[in-house]
Amino acid sequence: MSDTIPIQLTVNGRQRSLRVAPHHTLLDVLRDDLDLTGAKECCLVGECGACTVIVDGRTVDSCLVLAVEVDGASVTTVEGLARDGSLSPLQQAFLDRGAAQCGYCIPGQLMSAHALLETNPHPSLDDVQEGLAGNLCRCAGYQQIVDAVLAAADGADR
Repeated sequence: MSDTIPIQLTVNGRQRSLRVAPHHTLLDVLRDDLDLTGAKECCLVGECGACTVIVDGRTVDSCLVLAVEVDGASVTTVEGLARDGSLSPLQQAFLDRGAAQCGYCIPGQLMSAHALLETNPHPSLDDVQEGLAGNLCRCAGYQQIVDAVLAAADGADR
């Protein structure tokens, strides 16, 4: 295993120790090594946001981050938003408002929205639109997505 590098990270609150190839991205490790398939592989150049996760409190396109760069970091994926088997209020708002159409972009949208609401619990419409600007939706469901984020902001704790 001389062609792999040991890393440690906390993923969704769970400490993980792995050996990764130096060229593998965080997206590769999440999906292939940890079986966390919420983050989607789409453009692989950081344009679409389908692979958005939170690393140490900041949203990142996991397709652009090498796994070795997150050694020691805390990573939150869409799978980490639910608590005790229940959807988060934000996830529930996406369902209630019909924001999850095909579902491909939704994990990234949720992660960007979650990060926004963590830093700005009462965003304006402009704040939400700016916070989601790095996430593309090919089904053009932007209004439902924005409505869901605003509804979650008006609702309970995240």
